[in-house]
Amino acid sequence: MIGEDGEQLGIMSSREAQVIAEEAGLDLVKISPKAVPPVCKVIDYGKYRYEIARKEKEQKKKQKIAELKEIRFSPNIDTNDMNTKMNAARKFLEKGDKVKVTLRFRGREMAHMKDSKHLLDEFAEALSDVSVIEKPAKVEGRTLTLVLNFKKQ
Repeated sequence: MIGEDGEQLGIMSSREAQVIAEEAGLDLVKISPKAVPPVCKVIDYGKYRYEIARKEKEQKKKQKIAELKEIRFSPNIDTNDMNTKMNAARKFLEKGDKVKVTLRFRGREMAHMKDSKHLLDEFAEALSDVSVIEKPAKVEGRTLTLVLNFKKQ
């Protein structure tokens, strides 16, 4: 049992602890119920809940949720257009986001899917200084996709 000032009051029955809490005009809260014997504290329960909620909110604020950004292009992309797409992907990766690179095939381009895989390999190679391949190139219907993630130094 821990008192309202933080001092340890020792081991006692739950009835005795409840009486002490009522005399102080506060609540008896189990801090760690799985401990043997359970640890209880005399505190204001509303204030306790508020403090826990505030700590959780602060932890959520500090978390960075990585988004999945998508870069799309077709197999007949020109070099300058490819460089523009790479620069955009580089910016996304440096922000900490994942990048899904999608190579879309339409019509007759479907016959040359295997010949166009080198475009994704070149894309990944050009960004290898800031990224690592999370999922290798894979055919999904009419598209070839590759997922890159930020490389941690």
